[in-house]
Amino acid sequence: MSFALGPRSAAAGYGLAVFDQIGSTNVEAMARVRQGERGPMWFVTSEQTAGRGRRNRAWIAPRGNLASSVLEVMNVGPAAAATLGFAAGLAVEASLRQVCGQASRLSTVPSQPSFSLKWPNDVLADGKKIVGINLEAEPLSGGLAVVVGIGTNIVAAPEGTPTPAISLAALGVQVSAEELFAALSDSWAEFRAIWDNGRGFDRLRTQWLARAAGLGQAVAIRSGTSIIEGTFETIDEQGCMIVRTGQGNRVPITAGDVYFGSAASVGAA
Repeated sequence: MSFALGPRSAAAGYGLAVFDQIGSTNVEAMARVRQGERGPMWFVTSEQTAGRGRRNRAWIAPRGNLASSVLEVMNVGPAAAATLGFAAGLAVEASLRQVCGQASRLSTVPSQPSFSLKWPNDVLADGKKIVGINLEAEPLSGGLAVVVGIGTNIVAAPEGTPTPAISLAALGVQVSAEELFAALSDSWAEFRAIWDNGRGFDRLRTQWLARAAGLGQAVAIRSGTSIIEGTFETIDEQGCMIVRTGQGNRVPITAGDVYFGSAASVGAA
C-alpha cells in the first residue's frame, strides 16, 4: 500500500510529496517554501531520521511510524497562526478514532483507546503520548508560511520522554501509516476549513476543551527555570492555558512543559 490523500483532501487541492525515508518532513517543507512552493501540500514518510519536535527535541520515526507535515500559506499574523495547532490536534484525534473504530469493527482491537488532547499540541492515548505536533512559520511577502509537523507512534514509541509515550501497536491497534495518513489528510481538510484563518477558533476551542486532558486538575508548568502551579481552568481566545493559582490569580501560559495530577510534583521538582 502506498501513501495517498483522502478524497476530501484531494478535492480541496492538496499536493503530496512521499518519501521512503527522509531526515525531516518539516525541514523538507520549509526548504520547498524557500524554493517557491506555496501549497497547500503534504510531506509524508514512514521513516524519519532527524525530525525535531517542540523545544527542538529529537523526534525520530522508525520505519512503520508516520511522520507528516502539511504546508499552508496564509495571510494571518503569527498569533493567529499559532492557534492552528488546536485544529491539528482535533484533526489527529478524529483520524485516530476513525481508524481505531474501523479496527474495532474488524475485531482486531481488544478495547477502544481513550484519546485526549494535551495542551498545547500533544495527543494522548490512555493517558500516554501517541502524537506530537510542532508548528513552524516563516514570513513571506504578503503572507506567512506555516508548516505543521505531526509525528504519530504507530509501531513504536520513544522512551525517556517527559510524558510517557505509547504506540498504536502497543494498544493492540494494527493499522498502517498509509491508512492513518489517508484519514488524517481528510480530517485536516475538515478542521482547517473550520479554523478558517483563525476566524473559526472559538468553535474549535469548544471542541478542543471537550477533549482536553487534565481540565480542572492540578497542573504544574515548567518554562525554563520558572514553575507555575495551580488548576488548569480553560484555554483563552488566543489558545493560552489559563491556570488558577492557589492565591486565586488567573495566569495565562503561552508555552512550557505541562505536568498533570500526581505528575505535577515531578514538574515542580
